[in-house]
Amino acid sequence: MTYAIATPEKIIHALADPTRRAIVSSLSRGASAVGQLADGLPVSRPAVSQHLRILTDAGLLTVTQCGTKRLYQLAPDGVAPLRRYLDVMWNDALASFEQAAIAQANSTATPMTNKSKDS
Repeated sequence: MTYAIATPEKIIHALADPTRRAIVSSLSRGASAVGQLADGLPVSRPAVSQHLRILTDAGLLTVTQCGTKRLYQLAPDGVAPLRRYLDVMWNDALASFEQAAIAQANSTATPMTNKSKDS
């Protein structure tokens, strides 16, 4: 279960660490317990648990109790807040670029003048 409120800032912070990105990559193949994740990483099991806590607090993982084990898996909508944030930022950047391009085009356009020919 996930109880954290995911924000883009929490997600960016959580994914900034290469070990946490490796955990997310591993979990993209399916749910795992801490021990399984620790076996594939160059850090201790307690360190993996700390990384899992940060990823869970960021809303990226869900935790399910299965007997004596806790299984971690990617939260289906875990990156949704980050995606929305990046979409808004990207759309704003494109709109600003469009406005700058139009302004530049308008400033460099030469007005047409009617010159009468002397005959």
